[in-house]
Amino acid sequence: MEHEEIIEEIKEVIELIRPYIQRDGGDIEFIRFEDGIVYVRLTGACVGCIGLEGTLREMIEDTLLERVPGVIGVEHVEGV
Repeated sequence: MEHEEIIEEIKEVIELIRPYIQRDGGDIEFIRFEDGIVYVRLTGACVGCIGLEGTLREMIEDTLLERVPGVIGVEHVEGV
């Protein structure tokens, strides 16, 4: 699978996850995909939330690992 195809699949999965994050007042933004790692930024109510790490690992990372070949992990990027 080409790098750009993987990125498109990642973005599609993020769009599936987004409503669940928005329901709690947060949002998710795709930053980049590099060396198997998806970099995302969680914003809104996610900033400073004690559940951020759980959301990142249990919802976002697990879903991407399951649905997108080539993804080996997810990292959160802070700031602008």
